Amino acid sequence: MGDYKPRIADQMLAARLRRKGAVLIEGPKWCGKTTTAEQQAGSILYMADPVRKQQNLQASKININQLLEGTTPRLIDEWQIAPSLWDSVRYEVDHRREMGQFILTGSSVPPSSDEIFHSGTGRFAKLKMRTMSLFESGDSTGDISISELFNRPEPTILKGNSLIDIKRLAYLICRGGWPGALNLAEEDALAQAFDYYDVVCDSDTSRLDGVERNPQRVRQLMRSYARHQGTAAPVSTILADLKINEACSLSDNTIYDYIKVLKGIFVIEDMTAWNPNLRSKTAIRTSDNHYFIDPSIATAALGASPNDLLNDLQTMGLMFETLAVRDLRIYADALDGVVYHYRDKKGLECDAVIHLRNGSYGLIEIKLGGDNLIEEGAKSLKKLSDEIDITKMKAPSFKMVLTGVGDFPYQRDDGILVIPIGCLRP
Repeated sequence: MGDYKPRIADQMLAARLRRKGAVLIEGPKWCGKTTTAEQQAGSILYMADPVRKQQNLQASKININQLLEGTTPRLIDEWQIAPSLWDSVRYEVDHRREMGQFILTGSSVPPSSDEIFHSGTGRFAKLKMRTMSLFESGDSTGDISISELFNRPEPTILKGNSLIDIKRLAYLICRGGWPGALNLAEEDALAQAFDYYDVVCDSDTSRLDGVERNPQRVRQLMRSYARHQGTAAPVSTILADLKINEACSLSDNTIYDYIKVLKGIFVIEDMTAWNPNLRSKTAIRTSDNHYFIDPSIATAALGASPNDLLNDLQTMGLMFETLAVRDLRIYADALDGVVYHYRDKKGLECDAVIHLRNGSYGLIEIKLGGDNLIEEGAKSLKKLSDEIDITKMKAPSFKMVLTGVGDFPYQRDDGILVIPIGCLRP
């Protein structure tokens, strides 16, 4: 374990173990859940170990308690292949009356099961892991802390720098945050996302519930989803994309089923809408925005390389938004915050709103870079900020244009921050 690269989730896991009897870590395959859990585990049970899988499954039916024995915290990896473990762990937590007894990891949400009778409320804490942020992978200098932005006095001088230029950014989008790709040569690192995409399409969408699904249809759906990253495109739009490629009829229910499965294996993570108190009676649109959990899945679905992105900056801007949302979600989780989007019926939008439990929030527009795009983002931020009724809620702690490229962070005369993603951390 000497080669382990620290994750933001490390401290989050330790905190949850201090206050709950069991912690459930969920997230996509290959994102590092097991490796992260292993760092704090006292003993480990690999349920999916090919040598012992059948033995473990048999034990879960005959004598499940033997699977729970071991030094605590006891890590049970891929627990969902034996759903009865959930209630057994809950029962043990109730009777041991001690914190930090179990860590459960899984790369899929188990389908409804007759073997799960209790939600685990009060016994389990959840921890969602994603692929690595730029700060975790060492690609962000971490000079600017989001936590400090929420607490900084006004005005302050922002100090720091970013080492990411447009060419490097295109590579980072396509490489993604897969831990196994970090130490590989560029060609091999880029192949990891395509390998992941192939596995998802060819087998993982059937793995969740045992229902066979058409791999080609999954590919077409993911390609359409990639084209609509960062938008609230309705299912009818995605359905129309698929029908172009299929002679047979498709229904909304089929698309909903495939999307549900992709969410269940943590490939898709849509973003819900933010509902602030406004001065006007403007109607807020509440549809979710579409995102993959990592930008490299989107580029793999489109068959796009870093050079393709550099030759199509509009598409690159959409893919950068997915990368930025991934990082903001990871950083917000560390602050007990949630990332939302805003859109109203007048057309006013905000790409991301980090909202903390104490009611503090920051408004963020995501732009690839360049004076014109930064100015466009700043105008949107000022307009939305003016719409918020600060007699009924707090004023925003900060307004930020988050850029893909840029040498250093700075604050404009109007108070809006311009911060390159290559210098951001929680």
